Amino acid sequence: MKHYSLLLIAFTLLACSQKPNQQSVEQKAEKFIFSTWVNGEREFDQAKWEERLDYYQSLGISEVLVKAEADFLKQLIPIANQRGMEIHAWMWTLNRPNDSIANKHPEWYAVNRKGQNSLEYRAYVDYYQWLSPFHPGAIEHVKNNVRALTEVEGLASIHLDYVRYVDVILGADLQPKYDLVQDTEMPEYDYGYHPIAREGFKKIFDKDPMDFEHPELSTEWRQYRLNAVTDLVNSLADIVHEKNRKITAAVFPFPEMARQMVRQAWNDWNLDRAYPMLYQNFYRENVNWIGFATRQGVSDNDFPIHSGLFAPALQDPDDLKRAILLSKENGAQGISIFTANNLSEEQQAVFKELSAQFENE
Repeated sequence: MKHYSLLLIAFTLLACSQKPNQQSVEQKAEKFIFSTWVNGEREFDQAKWEERLDYYQSLGISEVLVKAEADFLKQLIPIANQRGMEIHAWMWTLNRPNDSIANKHPEWYAVNRKGQNSLEYRAYVDYYQWLSPFHPGAIEHVKNNVRALTEVEGLASIHLDYVRYVDVILGADLQPKYDLVQDTEMPEYDYGYHPIAREGFKKIFDKDPMDFEHPELSTEWRQYRLNAVTDLVNSLADIVHEKNRKITAAVFPFPEMARQMVRQAWNDWNLDRAYPMLYQNFYRENVNWIGFATRQGVSDNDFPIHSGLFAPALQDPDDLKRAILLSKENGAQGISIFTANNLSEEQQAVFKELSAQFENE
């Protein structure tokens, strides 16, 4: 008994001696992160990007999600790391406008309920050119794009975007721009009807969804399409994790909303972090909605959430400040702004104020 007591005391003393280090690690992990989405260019201009990174850093932004090719990222990462900043490779996943490889394979593209191929019929905008998550060739092409990025040393993550279907329902504020009233799921915007998808569904249920009077109302057909995107993402996660890298994604607001609007069940994905795009103006919602959507995303997932904010919808610096604070209060571990490049002086002041405040907490 005496021997046991001595061991217990020794263990307690050891635990106490390690506690400060443990606390510092936890505090570091809980630091609220400011980040931004930005576009790279074809040619890397070091002086330009040094200036840009210094500007981001002055706002308290420590992570940058950059849409660029691997060679560009390889040159950007060292100058970002010198400033203690991290670079994420922002990758358009299934929406692949002007993809020179995919364009040679029309059969890779997604098909809507009217039988239209996404390469030939561009829903909403010309750059909507969506690959099908059912076609093996398209899947392998996406995997190869990810594999190429895993070879870039020093990336904070491979950051997936457009990993979903075409918007079957647009946000309420976007519909008038296309002279639409989407009070039903219109066939030209309802995707996932690739022949391979229909055949696979028929093997399970002995039914072709195209024979349904209202295929858009079939819960089995919807789930079948959701699963295809989930399977793709989780296979990409396996590729990334095998290389000891991180995988993150820009996603639609909380999972239930994402399921309805773009067939995206992101709470089933094996991510290291998610960035739900909480662009409240798209849905004619107020700033408080950002807090609600953040909380729902946090409660529906077991990976960290970073709230995505839309700078043009938060021109009022009070709204921007409230959006950031609501994100933090509702469990987000950071925010990402689209985009930091054109913030007003008043918006910049909010970033500087809150980043300093959070640093001292």
